[in-house]
Amino acid sequence: MNPVIGLDVAKGESEVQAFLDKDKPFGKSFSVKHTKEDLDSLISFLREIERNTGVRPAVILESTGHYHTPIIQCLEGSQYLYILVNPIISYQAKKTSLRKVKTDAIDAYQLCVLYYKEEFEPYKKRGLRLLNLRTLSRQYETVTNLYIQAKLQFHTLLDQIFPEYRGVFGDLFSKVSLKILKEFPTSEDILMAGEEKIMSRIEEMRIKRSQSWMTEKAAKLMASAKRNPFQQGVYESQLFSLDMYINMLLQYQEHLSSLERQIDVLAEEIEECKIIQSIPGIGEKIAATIISEIGEIDRFNHPKKLVAYAGIDPSVHSSGKFTATINHITKRGSSRLRYALYMAVLCGIRSSRNKKLKEYYDRKRKEGKPSKVAMIACVNKLLHWIYAILKRNEQFLDLA
Repeated sequence: MNPVIGLDVAKGESEVQAFLDKDKPFGKSFSVKHTKEDLDSLISFLREIERNTGVRPAVILESTGHYHTPIIQCLEGSQYLYILVNPIISYQAKKTSLRKVKTDAIDAYQLCVLYYKEEFEPYKKRGLRLLNLRTLSRQYETVTNLYIQAKLQFHTLLDQIFPEYRGVFGDLFSKVSLKILKEFPTSEDILMAGEEKIMSRIEEMRIKRSQSWMTEKAAKLMASAKRNPFQQGVYESQLFSLDMYINMLLQYQEHLSSLERQIDVLAEEIEECKIIQSIPGIGEKIAATIISEIGEIDRFNHPKKLVAYAGIDPSVHSSGKFTATINHITKRGSSRLRYALYMAVLCGIRSSRNKKLKEYYDRKRKEGKPSKVAMIACVNKLLHWIYAILKRNEQFLDLA
């Protein structure tokens, strides 16, 4: 017998359906909450199936982001094999029925049916360090996006309060720039404070700058305040919002610095990060993202599977005598991995840092390929190199 348990996972609970063998469902489906008590009862149910069949059942469920995490932890703790199915695969399987029915019970049932139709491999558990690195890298990306949005809102407010402030400091978002603006948000505040008070405030921040630099910035600030078109009539609501966004920007900078330190420390312990950094164009941050998204290279037994995982494999469209000649990439894999690889290629071919990659890019362009097509070809090539050096555990040699 070949028993299987299908789990349709939702937020906080899952629907469970058991099959003892193909076309042999075991009882009706039932719901299990993601609590310790209910998950323990699920393990008891799995053991009951094992007693009835003499075979340890597999568990099949869709990948749902983080909703399935409690179940996975429970199954791993009891040493049960499980299969994580891509939702695209399960969705296509459900469409094979002529009846248009969508319930949790049906979905759990269909997962069991799918198990007997396809040949799935058990999910390969990833190492703790790489999972931690992936979490930190994704969190860094999330906070960076929030930081960018806060910057845009900050620019909008600055246009309505003090647009001339932009030319004072080289980096508008440096700590000294934001803190000075927080204390003196309007041209009126600056003119009332005077140049000496502003200089003393900059000195109190203990930045590593010369006295002449501080004098120059104070003078620039006074001049910008005089040029500012909004001398009066600034709304209190605008000042409140500006102060709020300055606080947010400073906090995001602290969070990003903290995440960077954590990522650097963790990446230093992972040998794979050092290996792929031997490829010109791949720095610390890109290496950490690539490795954390790929995971252990042993999860892939062929480079083409890694290419498909990144979603840069070409789609195929053929029907009858027609075969499409222009095929886009599938984009069905990890978008984060795809973006990191693209940035690595971009850094590699700029100024010919990566001689092999630049030569390959130029060859594709000479063949008449558009720039984007040549770039994707380079991403594919780069991914094959990453696969090879990780499998061999050796450094990359950039000899054109």
